[in-house]
Amino acid sequence: MNHRALARVLGLVVACCDADHCRLSDGLMKFSFKAIFQRADQYEGVRRINIYLLRLVFILMFFVLGKTAWTQILTHQGAWDPTKAIAWCVWTAFATLAGLGIFRPLKMLPILLLEIFYKVLWLIIVAYPLWSTGKLMGSPAEGTTSAFLWVILPIVVVPWAYVFSTYIYRPKKWSLSGSGQMTG
Repeated sequence: MNHRALARVLGLVVACCDADHCRLSDGLMKFSFKAIFQRADQYEGVRRINIYLLRLVFILMFFVLGKTAWTQILTHQGAWDPTKAIAWCVWTAFATLAGLGIFRPLKMLPILLLEIFYKVLWLIIVAYPLWSTGKLMGSPAEGTTSAFLWVILPIVVVPWAYVFSTYIYRPKKWSLSGSGQMTG
């Protein structure tokens, strides 16, 4: 990534800061380091640092993966191999939807969860057996393995407590309906 692209990425991250902890004063930006680690009601109790890191992951997906995927789709000539076409279409969709994740990171968490799941699963069922038998180096899976090992970034960035409470364990609130029956 060149310096201009990096400056644009960082500019987007800074532009996403909210007024509570990033503000201009006397022409200088003042930043409250402590504020980014506090839970924020506007982000459903998720720490701002998680939101900013999620945005960074979505920005990287949008620009880096998007450039590669859209270039492959738009410049491909001839008939597609159906399996390769599926992979490129999925990656293009991920990259494009990541654009929404820049502005609504919590709403777009499911695409990161899907990314984590399929990459970890592939590493377990394809890369690990090759690696454990000493056949990964020089195999066709070596390049994909190198790329998929970056899955550690979204794993670290995802606010797992939020994911658990939102998607896995959501206690039902019981109430009495007008007829006196319990509803949940």
